[in-house]
Amino acid sequence: MKEPIKAATETVNRLIQLLSSLPGIGPKSAQRLTYYLLRAPSETVRQLAEAISAVKQKTRLCSSCFNISDSEVCPICRSDERERSKICIVEQPQDILALEHIGVYQGLYHVLHGAISPTEGVGSDDIRIKELMERLKNSRIDEVILATNPTLEGETTAMYLNRLISPLGIRVTRLARGLPFGTELEYADDVTLTHAIEGRQEF
Repeated sequence: MKEPIKAATETVNRLIQLLSSLPGIGPKSAQRLTYYLLRAPSETVRQLAEAISAVKQKTRLCSSCFNISDSEVCPICRSDERERSKICIVEQPQDILALEHIGVYQGLYHVLHGAISPTEGVGSDDIRIKELMERLKNSRIDEVILATNPTLEGETTAMYLNRLISPLGIRVTRLARGLPFGTELEYADDVTLTHAIEGRQEF
């Protein structure tokens, strides 16, 4: 019996395989993207390839808040218009995008790059908690807003941070419970996020 003829070339199959390994993209979506790129103008494909390469080569973590940045210090930390007495703690850089989109919060941020998860082997030393504590001790911060995700890992991280920060005499608040448990900030709608940030409560 003859082997079935492959419908796509090795090059095409390789791109489909790589695209389908990205979060949120299944095999069907990867196929659609691949054949879109095959039909797209060469200039469009070149610009996309350059943008992907630049993301890895030219971005870094802000030396202050650990957000994604093109320079040593990110635009938010550099801005003179931000409230420098408040720090909002988030798990991932994309959480900042969600909060900035609603335009309610005007303070600074700190990105942990994860959450405490004993089941996955992630402890307090594996995320940016040490850097946060050094920052709090060396700055005049009046309020820390715990904006970790309303998940088991996020709640564990928030409780741990509250125990560390409270002895410093800094007000610790938590986003209001408008966020359903088990969801992530980046997927919350603007109205829910606005109520959560405006209605934040003492931890």
